[in-house]
Amino acid sequence: MLLAGRPLDEAAAHAAFEAIASGHSTEAEMGAFLALMATRMPTVDEIVGAAKVMRANVSRVPCKTDPREVVDTAGTGGAPKTFNVSTLAGVVAAASGAKVAKHGNRSRTGRGSAEVLEKLGVDVNAPVEVQARCLDEANMCFCFAIHHHPAARHVLPVRRALGVPTLFNLLGPLTNPAGAGRQVMGVYAGHFVRPIAEALVRLGSMHALVLHSDDGLDEISIAAPTRVAEVRNGSVTEWSIDPRKLGLERADPAELAPHSLDEAATLFTNILTGEERGARRAMVLVNAAAALYVGGIADSIETGIGIAAESIDFGKALATFELLREKSNGR
Repeated sequence: MLLAGRPLDEAAAHAAFEAIASGHSTEAEMGAFLALMATRMPTVDEIVGAAKVMRANVSRVPCKTDPREVVDTAGTGGAPKTFNVSTLAGVVAAASGAKVAKHGNRSRTGRGSAEVLEKLGVDVNAPVEVQARCLDEANMCFCFAIHHHPAARHVLPVRRALGVPTLFNLLGPLTNPAGAGRQVMGVYAGHFVRPIAEALVRLGSMHALVLHSDDGLDEISIAAPTRVAEVRNGSVTEWSIDPRKLGLERADPAELAPHSLDEAATLFTNILTGEERGARRAMVLVNAAAALYVGGIADSIETGIGIAAESIDFGKALATFELLREKSNGR
């Protein structure tokens, strides 16, 4: 079908990814399949079929928390790097009452979510039982992607050899190990916003925001409007977030990025303690607000910004992070 230029229906996509996940495809077959898929936009059928396979093969977090109430703030990556916005937003949202299972990985910059959390004392390699305890008792856990997707190991060498984004780049945020029914999912290109939202409807999402900013980020920007597709009640609506209308301090996101892991860890801590009061804090607040909105804690982004600010200023965000660090280490 692909060679003839025709897209796969959901069943065919499911079968193809099942062959990859089970190790029954050769590297040549996987490479040809992914290369053909990468020549065009994936269809909603293809995204849904692939995501269902990944979800069926994920190493799950056995938490007591209802998965329909769990929030994830993971994006696709592949966009220009700023700092650990989605992870910080998860901590602040958890401190405000959301249940956050942050799906994450290492970064090509060497200062991604896994590296920074590890630097600050969180056990990112904690077993799933400990992750569950973190989520249930600290309102947040970190799900290190490399430990949760055994089926993806078969295709990893092929993806590295291809060196271009493939459908797998979209599947991580669609395959939360705690089964998160609520999420804020940034994507690395604007043309993915609507298809991913439509896929989330078919995958049973409770409430989600799929987004991409006009300045190229896979998170809500403080320098440019952000396009949003909202998934709720089985339908998709599109709108935008304008940082000017929210009264946020504006800055070029490229200027906000730390230059080392030590600097990234210091910034992470300074935001949680409230020492950082500038544009970086503003960016965390608006992204945390989005998590609070999909998590049912806030009725709007505007309301969520105020709740997020109080969580930092009253010490709840720092306390939540310290509890996460403690629980992740089995204490």
